[in-house]
Amino acid sequence: MDALADEPDPHTSVTDPAAALDAHVADSLSGLEVERVRIARRIADLGAGAGFPGLVLAIALPDTAVDLIESARRKAAVIDRLRQAAQATNARSIVARAEEWARMPPAVGGGREAYDVVTARAVGPLAVLVEYAAPLLRPTGVLVAWKGARDAAEEQQGRRAAREVGLALEKVLRVQPFEGARNRYLHVYCKVAPTSGRFPRRPGTAAKRPLG
Repeated sequence: MDALADEPDPHTSVTDPAAALDAHVADSLSGLEVERVRIARRIADLGAGAGFPGLVLAIALPDTAVDLIESARRKAAVIDRLRQAAQATNARSIVARAEEWARMPPAVGGGREAYDVVTARAVGPLAVLVEYAAPLLRPTGVLVAWKGARDAAEEQQGRRAAREVGLALEKVLRVQPFEGARNRYLHVYCKVAPTSGRFPRRPGTAAKRPLG
């Protein structure tokens, strides 16, 4: 938190340590309420931004390898500085679009079907997130998406998109990571079938033409 407060290019509006403990740390730790996050060997954090929830989960789970996937080099540089300050040796930043990383097999250092858990916090609509996450997940792996107030239309589109990529909604978990927190939900999708090789689509396509 001290490193975040001193960061000249934080890419988050919440940098005061007291406020960041709630907005970033406590909110990130709510992911531990999902059992498969707690036992994961490898986690991918999509659109990691300044490093949340990925860095916090890496600190909380020192035996878990956490890849923070971020396409913007400036944001990845922030992640690296905060990671070094926290001495989180089990975390690393990966400068790539989620679609590009999901196309590369682990044999060549990529992320396709390499992860037990994919996390996403404040990244995009559910229909987009399931398409990003599915190719990255191993069989029975889970996507955990941090969301605010529930939106029935978004959730329905997310369920339809999930079916196309081999995922299924397992549960929507209401969490209250800190006193006074409102409208905090974790949407948990499980990989129940193989993901077609046509996914992910070309970079940007999922956001422009979401499934479902």
